[in-house]
Amino acid sequence: MPQDPSPRSSPAALLIPEPRAGRARCAACVLLAACFVVLCLTGEPLVPITHRACTQLAALQLGVLLKGCCCLAEEIFHLRSRHHGSLWRVLCACFPPRWHLALLLVGGSAYLDPQEDNGHSPHLALACLCQLLVLVLGLQKPSAVEVSELTESSKKNVAHGLAWSYYVGYLKIVLPRLKECMEEISRDNPMLRAHRDTWKLHILVPLSCDIWDDLEKADSNIQYLTDLPETTLTRAGIKRRVYKHSLYVIRDEDNKPRPCVLEFASPLQTLYAMSQDDCTAFSREQRLEQARLFYRTLRDILSTSRECAGMYRLIAYEESAEVKSHFLSGLILWHLQQQQHEEYMVQEELPWGEGSSELSLQVSASDLPQPLRSDCS
Repeated sequence: MPQDPSPRSSPAALLIPEPRAGRARCAACVLLAACFVVLCLTGEPLVPITHRACTQLAALQLGVLLKGCCCLAEEIFHLRSRHHGSLWRVLCACFPPRWHLALLLVGGSAYLDPQEDNGHSPHLALACLCQLLVLVLGLQKPSAVEVSELTESSKKNVAHGLAWSYYVGYLKIVLPRLKECMEEISRDNPMLRAHRDTWKLHILVPLSCDIWDDLEKADSNIQYLTDLPETTLTRAGIKRRVYKHSLYVIRDEDNKPRPCVLEFASPLQTLYAMSQDDCTAFSREQRLEQARLFYRTLRDILSTSRECAGMYRLIAYEESAEVKSHFLSGLILWHLQQQQHEEYMVQEELPWGEGSSELSLQVSASDLPQPLRSDCS
């Protein structure tokens, strides 16, 4: 029997972040309704409250416009290199999408601003002063959650780029031909034919990004067997570029061998190298977050890929502080056993008959509804 993986390495226990569901906007709507209720309970006249609300909203929009003017002072020097010489693109990049409405709101608020006794209206100037002070002191910087949500929603994380590069540049090329390679190599290996249910590329995804170049050194129960037939393509100017996989044997506690095509997700080495380089300022916490996003993104990409369907198995894990000597082989064996169980369940749910791969459709000759039981006359 394979060793049970530790709780932190079990697929059900991995803390993989799912996409945010917009609960912040829902909370804002609830708080907005609560504010309306509080204002109604105060019993103040509607006109002064409306005027004050418009003034506050105009002050906020004024801050956005002033921030855009400050950004414009920088971007105007990059007119050709960043914005193709288009002044309109610069304005759209510096100011919010509806900056015309913001200008109208600010101007209308200034017009409706009540006059002081001396005939001056200092409220707009005071709003500008306060907003510029906030910009100078840097009090309006987005929070870490806002930055994370923005990069995830726009798919501009490092993890998104690595996952797409790994899929387009490697998995989409090799996975469609994996079964053909296994068929070729299994002609002289009866052990492989006995384990057709695990003819997949098993991709190890350690969230710590700690990757071993030699799997046999990572776990002595993992033994190299042979290489699968090579896939040779001319790609990106490289003549006869070679893609290949390694076939391993995983031994359980009873020393029984299980064949397995196994490798690490190589882009995780990039994440690890970035966290070690002072130029990137990539912390360990950021590396862990990007590794989780890499797994989620790769999982989502492969789940919608028709070319790679049924030809891979992602094995994500997070090692605990006390790692067992044969932790990795036990985890792989657990996944192999799961695949065998899943294959058995599918065969039981689809009883097509012995030696038959086609469904037998029984069509009634009568147009009237027929009973489901066969013993009814």
